[in-house]
Amino acid sequence: MKKILFTLSIVLFLAGCSKDDDAVQSPPKIEITIPANGFVTDKMQWFSVKPQVGSEIENTYKWIVNGKEVSTTADLSYVFATAGTYNIEFKAKNGAGESSKSFTVTVNDKAYLNRIKNVFDFFPAPGQFTNGLPEYIAGDTDETMRAKAEKAITTDNSMITLGGFGGYVTFGFDHTVINKEGNDFIVLGNAFSNWAEPGIIMVSIDANGNGKPDDEWFEIAGSEHKKATTIKNYEITYYKPATEPEDPSEPNYIRWTDNQGKTGYVSKNPFHSQPFYPSWKGSTITFKGTFLQSNAFDQSGTGSYWVCPAYDWGYADNWSNTDDKSQIDINWAVNSKGEPVKLKGIDFVKVYNSNRAEAGWLGEVSTEVTGFKDLNLP
Repeated sequence: MKKILFTLSIVLFLAGCSKDDDAVQSPPKIEITIPANGFVTDKMQWFSVKPQVGSEIENTYKWIVNGKEVSTTADLSYVFATAGTYNIEFKAKNGAGESSKSFTVTVNDKAYLNRIKNVFDFFPAPGQFTNGLPEYIAGDTDETMRAKAEKAITTDNSMITLGGFGGYVTFGFDHTVINKEGNDFIVLGNAFSNWAEPGIIMVSIDANGNGKPDDEWFEIAGSEHKKATTIKNYEITYYKPATEPEDPSEPNYIRWTDNQGKTGYVSKNPFHSQPFYPSWKGSTITFKGTFLQSNAFDQSGTGSYWVCPAYDWGYADNWSNTDDKSQIDINWAVNSKGEPVKLKGIDFVKVYNSNRAEAGWLGEVSTEVTGFKDLNLP
């Protein structure tokens, strides 16, 4: 009886192996649903394909566009820089062999705006231009101030202030900014010789396709990113004063504390009479980000002439808009761990003030944004 059971076990084992072997012997089966009129998209917009790949074992993948390998993922997300007809080949491989499917994509030409289209969020920190750029009016809310910021930098050819450290704006475009060879874009500001107010730039892609900046963010790692003086995961909290000071030069105006055990004040100055704390916000506001040591200093030694030289590269409102050093390369992007990432393009940008610095009678160092330029477009 034991011999019979043993023999039966061997037979069942070999039968199972035979079935597994048969599966291994089959290259992956690929199915791609092609629209009746073929694949059609616009240039500088995301094009996505999700094939169905049947295989009982692990596959590897390749996507080839006009003879050039562009991805090794199971699905394709790609953005075409120019109009035309493109040949796409998808390859899936397992231990038994390789299968492929080919198709074409017609890419239409399209004209785009070389500027910001939407402001999604606007939240300035306390500063001497806060409540002024754009102007706050009693009753304004997050939404009305967002709309004012959007109007200022999309149609009014004006600027917005981000205030002190952490103040930010988030915006997007009517197209994808492509990661090409070399530099890709400029965040326009109002920097000039010996006076920079650098803002850190974050970028994101519309990975979930919902048109909102709610996917992963990546920091453009500029020249200060790896310096010993740079503080990652910095936090600062500002406290709304109970009353506005009588002294127009009150040094202890808006108190702040940070997660480094320090405290200080945003000073008042007589050149701006409006409240410096964003009036539509609550009693405390907290910002988080990467803190960069400011270059601001009193060149005169008497407090009469302050300067703030630019960082070498990689920031907003850092160099003049016409200077090549103001240009940004998407390849400088890093993830939250500081690891370089290779992005095909970006759909959203966030800029926030990287400094907590006072410059005497000139007030705090506050990043300003006036617009955006895609270097791929005229």
